Amino acid sequence: MSRISAVFERGHVALIPYITVGYPTIEATPRIAELLARNGSDIIELGIPFSDPLADGVTIQRASFKALQNGVTPELCFDLAKQVSRSTATPLIFMTYFNPVLKYGLKKFCRDCVLSNVDGLIVPDLPPDEGLELEKIAIEQGIDLVYLLPPTCTDARTKLVAQRSRGFIYLVSVTGVTGARDKLPADLKDFVTKVRRITKTPLCVGFGISTPEQARSVANIADGVIIGSKIIQLIELEDEFKSMTAFVAELRNSLDNAAKDKEASSANRSG
Repeated sequence: MSRISAVFERGHVALIPYITVGYPTIEATPRIAELLARNGSDIIELGIPFSDPLADGVTIQRASFKALQNGVTPELCFDLAKQVSRSTATPLIFMTYFNPVLKYGLKKFCRDCVLSNVDGLIVPDLPPDEGLELEKIAIEQGIDLVYLLPPTCTDARTKLVAQRSRGFIYLVSVTGVTGARDKLPADLKDFVTKVRRITKTPLCVGFGISTPEQARSVANIADGVIIGSKIIQLIELEDEFKSMTAFVAELRNSLDNAAKDKEASSANRSG
């Protein structure tokens, strides 16, 4: 069992925050990751900045642009991931696009993930029917390659992702790009239920979640909550990252309360 898979054996909904490596500064990344881990994050998603982040909204695009201006490269991302792993045992996942991985070299990229204690990869622009080569190398290196599944997916594509995604399946709550939104889609529960019928692989929901209340709602139907744009927005507020830290702690509390509610409901049914 991988370290990512082990997270979902703990009996609570996983909190998975996203940060852009090198934003707002290179020096801040290990500090921010440490605060995320200390305040209840189960997995930390480290975004490798890319010049053409097609799946990302304005907030993360802006953070990626600033990180690139700061001189962040894939090589530096590996170095910073290694630094983060020294201060926390929280599993790390790289979020990147396929072009940087291909340019770096698939085998070399996966090997350096292992050397930097990175446990998984999320590549939004790599569909499973085109990911066999990277997937094979990742499996050989013990790296979980996590695939995304949008709400518009066909039954055939759902089954393919369910068969191939390792660690968890990344359920995209809405069509479009990342970004904080005022409300969750009305059909999100139906989407999660549809995928749940097909697979026992943990299901984590991302895109658009921006409040503890939304996170709690997602926790009632999914195994993990992924939050990125709101985290980035709060990182921008002050150098000590107090607003971000308080938000993550509040998220953790909301997810834990959702778990208690489910336990109580289950006990009442059995009683």
